[in-house]
Amino acid sequence: MIEKYIKSELTLKRWRRFKKRKTAVIASVILIFSFILTFLSPLIANSRPIYMSYQGKSYFPIFVDYHPKDFGITDSLFLDYRALELGESDFKINPIIKWNPFESNKKVEYYPAPPSKDNIFGTDDRGRDVFTRLLYGYKYSIAYAVFTWIISTIIGVLLGGLMGYYGGKVDFFGQRLVEIFQTIPVFLLLLTLISMLKPSLILLITISSIFGWMGISYYARGEFLRNRKLEFIEAARGMGASTSRIIFKHILPNSLGPIITFAPFSIAGGITGLAGLDYLGFGLEVPTPSWGELLAQAHKNFTIAWWLAVFPSAALFSSLFLFVLVGDGVRDALDPKMK
Repeated sequence: MIEKYIKSELTLKRWRRFKKRKTAVIASVILIFSFILTFLSPLIANSRPIYMSYQGKSYFPIFVDYHPKDFGITDSLFLDYRALELGESDFKINPIIKWNPFESNKKVEYYPAPPSKDNIFGTDDRGRDVFTRLLYGYKYSIAYAVFTWIISTIIGVLLGGLMGYYGGKVDFFGQRLVEIFQTIPVFLLLLTLISMLKPSLILLITISSIFGWMGISYYARGEFLRNRKLEFIEAARGMGASTSRIIFKHILPNSLGPIITFAPFSIAGGITGLAGLDYLGFGLEVPTPSWGELLAQAHKNFTIAWWLAVFPSAALFSSLFLFVLVGDGVRDALDPKMK
């Protein structure tokens, strides 16, 4: 079905090679399904109804914050949809999981509580549903990893491409700049900057991208060095094509193979990196759902709460394993030696 939309013969060959790697295709389908689940998590796990018909009016509590007065409640500023009494003609559609990521289960005797009918993956040390926090937390992990990879790739390709295209002094001083950046203890610097500033997803992405482009620049530089002297580039230059057209129209599209190949591995590394920061307490601001924060709780309660270690670790391992399988498929698809 996808093949009829692919116009390039080379792209079609790469797509067919990727399809032959069944494990990569299956991993891609599972990852896409997991992306859909996590970005639709408010519809899957929430303490608010998706839709409510109350006294002849329609309400969408997941999307709109209603005031208690809208339901005739005047003695409270907090609206508990579970305690709201419905008439005979009233009804509501609830999410599959009845917990939001910040809500504690008041019915259990102690925290953290083991898996049960109400909390299938148990609760954390504040009584919050572990499954819900895993589902919501995956969204932040993916957003951090993907945006960090995109920004790092843009910086790395731009600087590495310029060094490779111009060569000479540009390449010499550019490589010295890369070497200086590589001598910086990035992780320690990241911890220091985050401890000084208020942590947020945008801040983490920005800092990680500023110090994460060096590896990509090497691949971009090598590809530009190799491609800039090819015959079709010399022909374009001889026909009077501008430098920007040569770089972005001719060299860049033919230099993205190795960069795209390492994309799944870079994204997997980003997920691990955010989990590590959250584990150390330098990641997302509390109480944002986070896999690393759950693993930190598991470390504190390792003798009494095995579920805090098993389920977040399984989620982290599974996502990394799937990205590695996709990366193997992309590598084979873009390898010119593969037949």
